[in-house]
Amino acid sequence: MKQFFQDICDKVVSLDPAIRFAGIADEDGKLVATAERKGLKPLLTPEERAQYAITAATRQYTRLRWEYLLGKIDYASSHYAKLIRATIPIADENSRLYYVMLLSFDVNAGDKVHGIIMKKIIPLVRKNTGKFMK
Repeated sequence: MKQFFQDICDKVVSLDPAIRFAGIADEDGKLVATAERKGLKPLLTPEERAQYAITAATRQYTRLRWEYLLGKIDYASSHYAKLIRATIPIADENSRLYYVMLLSFDVNAGDKVHGIIMKKIIPLVRKNTGKFMK
């Protein structure tokens, strides 16, 4: 599975030049794979990235809890001064969280981020959902 996760992260980073980082964390927030754009100077240390993954997984549980009222969540995003972050829950039809995809984008990508996520990244995740659930 490790190679599958790494391949997905590498593929996501290659989908658009505005994508800085892609990672996959398990339901406990432990990073299982990461990839970043070539030549990128990361804003977070590996330790900070690991802490972020834990908090992102925790937040996804909270969001999934409301799906029965609000509908399926595609992704959540935060716009910071230096970058845009997004998380995509990878959950089954009963809203049981398996993994969280963590993403970051160049801040100047702004309005393009929604399209990149919905047209490029989510179709890739959905195409591979069965593999994530194994």
